[in-house]
Amino acid sequence: VLGSTSFSRWAYACSKAIDEFLGLAYHQEYGLPVVIGRFFNTIGSRQTGKYGMVVPRFVEAALNGRALEVFGTGEQTRCFCYVGDLVEALVMLMASDTAVGRAYNIGSDEEISISALADRIIEMTTSRSGKTFIPYDVAYGRPIEDMMRRVPGLSRIRRAVGWRPRTSLEDTLALIIEDKRR
Repeated sequence: VLGSTSFSRWAYACSKAIDEFLGLAYHQEYGLPVVIGRFFNTIGSRQTGKYGMVVPRFVEAALNGRALEVFGTGEQTRCFCYVGDLVEALVMLMASDTAVGRAYNIGSDEEISISALADRIIEMTTSRSGKTFIPYDVAYGRPIEDMMRRVPGLSRIRRAVGWRPRTSLEDTLALIIEDKRR
């Protein structure tokens, strides 16, 4: 799903779609064995919040006793996949001849609202932090469009190679929190 061309936010999504078109064109024209992976919110230890990634930002804030800054209403939902599970999916796809020439969503389908994610991180870190809700136009310096719900359909990858994420969000958050505490 792509939004209005008047919002530069959608340029990223458009560039990913063009990458897919090019990859599949090379597969069809030249027989290049292309497998496309569409990653959905991959998280793990040593990830930085420098580029706005929500989980490391929330964990760092909670561990430092700062308010967790939730952009928008916090009602928007996302799914977060442990990086080790994603790597396993990639290895399985690369080893499968039948995966060639197709695109696969890779992620978790364990859905959580951003506000509930903040609450869970506060609880898991035993932090006294609260939450601050920041309107999108303040957070980004301009109005933006955002998707209220982003959940990958995983039926194609399950059928193709039998993959499903094995690490729960709770376990992944525990690993990240433990890593940040070191």
